[in-house]
Amino acid sequence: MNYSIYLRPLNLEDAETSYRWRNNPEIWNFTEFKPNKHITVEIETEWLYRILQNKDEYRFAICLKETGQYLGNVQLLNVNNKTACFHIFIGETSFWGKGIGNKATALLLEHGFNNLKLDFITLRVHKDNSFALSVYKKMGFQIIDKNGDFMEMALAKDYYYRLQKLSRLQKTTLQKPDLIKS
Repeated sequence: MNYSIYLRPLNLEDAETSYRWRNNPEIWNFTEFKPNKHITVEIETEWLYRILQNKDEYRFAICLKETGQYLGNVQLLNVNNKTACFHIFIGETSFWGKGIGNKATALLLEHGFNNLKLDFITLRVHKDNSFALSVYKKMGFQIIDKNGDFMEMALAKDYYYRLQKLSRLQKTTLQKPDLIKS
């Protein structure tokens, strides 16, 4: 099934859902940051309140367009000097491998480069997270460093736009009707 999504700013009500994700060890397999205790709704709400105060962070909920269901988070952190650090996770594991991360990544890259006027976006990814690596490489991210189980990747705005333009040209060429009749 081809799912449509949208991004909206995170809000305190999201703690009702996200605290479940924080307690699911399957979600944290490929991350550097693992909760060190059981997370309650209250703890999650306090954490969300604190992080939503940060002015150099842009955090969004990934939602299913058809139902509004909250599926995960995508964010640009440490935004300064025209750079930011990208993070994403799909909390609803039944949506893993369904293209949600790909679409959310594309939406946030557009926001970062077009609206926030970023020049570079970086990220860290676990070397065994093949789904994420596939998405990031497709979007144009390049590996710039390897450190233990994690790789640092970066994407320059100019390179991203060149890839987008090339992709549009290829689609146009493939979909061009036959104008010559015999």
